[in-house]
Amino acid sequence: MSAAPPAGSGTTGPGTATSSRRRAVTILLSLAAFALAVDLLTKHLSLQELSDREPVRLLGGALYLSLTRNSGAAWSLGKDYTFIFPIIAIGVLGWIAWMARTLRSVPWAISLGLVVGGVVGNLLDRIFRAPGWFVGHVVDMFSVFDPYGRVFPIFNVADSALVCGVLLAVVLEFTGRQRDGTRALADDRRADTESADDRAADRQPAGAGEPGDGDGGRGERA
Repeated sequence: MSAAPPAGSGTTGPGTATSSRRRAVTILLSLAAFALAVDLLTKHLSLQELSDREPVRLLGGALYLSLTRNSGAAWSLGKDYTFIFPIIAIGVLGWIAWMARTLRSVPWAISLGLVVGGVVGNLLDRIFRAPGWFVGHVVDMFSVFDPYGRVFPIFNVADSALVCGVLLAVVLEFTGRQRDGTRALADDRRADTESADDRAADRQPAGAGEPGDGDGGRGERA
């Protein structure tokens, strides 16, 4: 019969790990589905309400609704190589699916869920929208501080989700949060502390810490 791991030992049973992974993957898929649904809805409404119409000014000019179709990336980069973007998107989705095998961190689930929702939203445009399969143009509608994207590229909900997910991933990396739920910085500090204690113990003279050595020596000389 094996004894249960002591409290605070840092070990988790198979059931706990499976439950944590299931929760993280559920959050990832749910958030991805939500971001995708909002992206598809805003694109549908934009095509219905903004086609053949001047940009709509909102928030005192801080935001404009300006319908456009983008064959490339931000600032129309790569517009002559539209077919490359679906390939990149599929590669990103495959990489995230591979990482999800060990995903147990809720913050990482949020980050990856936003990325998946954003990637899939624009990927569907590339595959199904005009002018053709895998060379479709992405529907964008949000422009900040200028109606025609001269201050910042016109974007959509998928772009926003993707950028927010990537920024969150960068923060998680810099703060040492791992996708399996551990904290790399805390582990490194604990390892450094243990190493320092070991080095201090090695430098300590033999017998220096034994009680009564000094008194015993004086007693014998006396």
